[in-house]
Amino acid sequence: MEEVVWDDSAVPAPPVSAPPMQTQYYSPSLSPTPLLIEPAAADNINNNNNNNNNNEGNKPRGGGGGHKRNRSFFTPLGSPVRKAIQMTKLDPQDAWLPITESRNGNAYYAAFHTLCSGIGIQALVLPVSFTILGWTWGIISLTIAFVWQLYTLWVLVKLHESTETGMRYSRYLHLFSAAFGDRMGNIFAAFPIMYLSGGTCVALIIVGGSTSKLFFQILCGEGCTSKPLTNVEWYLVFTCAAVVLAQLPNLNSIAGVSLIGSVTAICFCTIMWLVSVTNGRLDGVSYDPIKEEPNMQWIFSILNAYGIIAFAFRGHNLTLEIQGTMPSNEKKPSHVSMWRGVKAAYLIVALCLFPLAIGGYWAYGHKIPANGGMLTAIYQFHGRDTSQAVLALTSLFVIVNAVSSFQIYAMPMFDDMESKYTGRMNRPCPWWLRALFRVMFTYGCFFVAVAIPFLGSFSGLIGGVAVPITFAYPCFMWLKIKKPKKQSFMWYLNWGLGISGIILSVILIAAGVYVVIDTGIQVSFFKPA
Repeated sequence: MEEVVWDDSAVPAPPVSAPPMQTQYYSPSLSPTPLLIEPAAADNINNNNNNNNNNEGNKPRGGGGGHKRNRSFFTPLGSPVRKAIQMTKLDPQDAWLPITESRNGNAYYAAFHTLCSGIGIQALVLPVSFTILGWTWGIISLTIAFVWQLYTLWVLVKLHESTETGMRYSRYLHLFSAAFGDRMGNIFAAFPIMYLSGGTCVALIIVGGSTSKLFFQILCGEGCTSKPLTNVEWYLVFTCAAVVLAQLPNLNSIAGVSLIGSVTAICFCTIMWLVSVTNGRLDGVSYDPIKEEPNMQWIFSILNAYGIIAFAFRGHNLTLEIQGTMPSNEKKPSHVSMWRGVKAAYLIVALCLFPLAIGGYWAYGHKIPANGGMLTAIYQFHGRDTSQAVLALTSLFVIVNAVSSFQIYAMPMFDDMESKYTGRMNRPCPWWLRALFRVMFTYGCFFVAVAIPFLGSFSGLIGGVAVPITFAYPCFMWLKIKKPKKQSFMWYLNWGLGISGIILSVILIAAGVYVVIDTGIQVSFFKPA
């Protein structure tokens, strides 16, 4: 939502009891000390304004003659817009919405959220892409994709605050709409963003529920006489846990949850590649790239491999939301702390993904299961020669990471649902309605996971639509907003990456359509495997 400065009175955010945030008593777009100008200068300006008004026989703005403009409501942005925006106002609804009602974030919170949203189950199938691309092109492609998405992440961090208009864009869709208009935003950005939030939540319920069943089987043992729960019942167990955590009020309040999710992601990634490497290569492992016949099928296999690598990097749809939880002022804009947290997070992401992809491919080669990747390979090839405690701990880490990631991916949906109410009623959501919204969304995801279990067959097709969110749109927004000099390095770079991202998206969509037509879809409503 576009934010500028409220002159004298901003509606305070409702008090929040859940840690680790603190109750905020000032405008949600500002930091605790967001002085646009030095205190003495501010006093002089206010005194001069009051004197001028008194000399003219008019009362000073805002009340009695001794009233001064509250310094907490000066814009946090720099001098290029000081005079231009002192009389503009801040939309008070931002103080009522879960993404922006708390602005007390810091670099640590940014690192936790970024890491939790950046590492997920999708990374476990990275070795599958190497079976098609081979060692050389697999490593090169993974490296290029990592650097590419890190650059677009930097672009989003820099575009969050505009020094020209004095606005902060705390949601991806709002930044896209500001650059290209609301109509273009609704056509090209709304659905991919909604899919990356809602679709990921559905996938997390499926993964978390299935892994919970596996975890129970490991604990129970081979001679277990207890009647196991069905897949749907395990999905429901996972959903209930997600509903409880979803009651945390805002994005800052789930920083501790994101920390736990980050730690568990690091743990299960590390355990998987360590177990695979320490047990040595399987007999008969081959590293020659698979070339299928006919050539058309081989081409689409290559495209699928690139899609696996592209889908391994996610979370760009949450970057602006995470940065929106941070304070900002002239001396220390929010992008400074945000980028510090992002660099730390993605250093850890690289230390997890590259060993996982390289170690997994080295251990299993072409025998890596296409469905499930490393998670399936661990139980299939090392289920008997690995400690059951290690396998159970790995499953537990996957479950905890899934329920933690659910919270940060669901938060934009919670924010959107509440914004509909606050926009219509012009008041904050009552606690019971906020809880109801979150219960409805979470159980709605559960219903989709149970009712449409074959939704994963369309993942390549729908995922291709979402690829520009990470690889293309940030570059085009930089060109539109920053307007770099034509034929400069940044001009060529962003045009090249933006067009390449769109081409990648188109060919992945084409590959997804081909796979759906070639393999067909087994439609089975309300029958999860």
